[in-house]
Amino acid sequence: MNRQRNYDVLHASGVPVKTWTQGVPFEAQAKQQLLNVAELPFVKPWVAAMPDVHVGKGATIGSVIPTVNAVIPAAVGVDLGCGMMAVKTSLTAKDLPDNLFAIRSSIEAAVPHGRTSPRSGRDKGSWGDAPADVLAKWALLAEDFDQLCERTPGLKNTNNLNHLGTLGTGNHFIELCLDEADNVWVMLHSGSRGVGNRIGTTFIERAKKEMQRWMINLPDKDLAYLPEGSEHFI
Repeated sequence: MNRQRNYDVLHASGVPVKTWTQGVPFEAQAKQQLLNVAELPFVKPWVAAMPDVHVGKGATIGSVIPTVNAVIPAAVGVDLGCGMMAVKTSLTAKDLPDNLFAIRSSIEAAVPHGRTSPRSGRDKGSWGDAPADVLAKWALLAEDFDQLCERTPGLKNTNNLNHLGTLGTGNHFIELCLDEADNVWVMLHSGSRGVGNRIGTTFIERAKKEMQRWMINLPDKDLAYLPEGSEHFI
């Protein structure tokens, strides 16, 4: 069977860059970022760009960067723990009211979301007093978190417990969905919150300092990396 290839390939001095971007906008700066990544000696066998690819910090957002024996913290990003989940409920469409306003209001009241400046008092996107179920989950995570804090200074000062089980800001959401059989699903896109951001930025800066110490020149300083076996490679 002869299948037409549905991706294009960018070539420069590094490994190939396969781009699934036919028919969608593709910034010149994003292309250059992909080619920069492709030059790194531990990136193989190729780099891939998805249809939503766009300029990021060093590495493009919407790309797949396979590495061998090294990690690029900026490519991992600062959204550590950001994720999506969909859960099928026992409800069907006929169980839902015609007007979903009350359900939405109940969700908004139950799950902290958004963010307010510390100057205005408690961050509205965090728990004031974490409920019992959140405290129980935190008890399971506390030992691992303490170990992370030993290697990541400042992590203790994040809104860690008070962000557990909260939604986040920006494009994060809780959504009721129907499938083809009219079953009701709850879909969640949650944020990394303060802990993920602090871990990400810490290791990005550590990698940059290592590049300076080893006098390694990169096509973009935000592509600083940590090789396996080095002090900060975890």
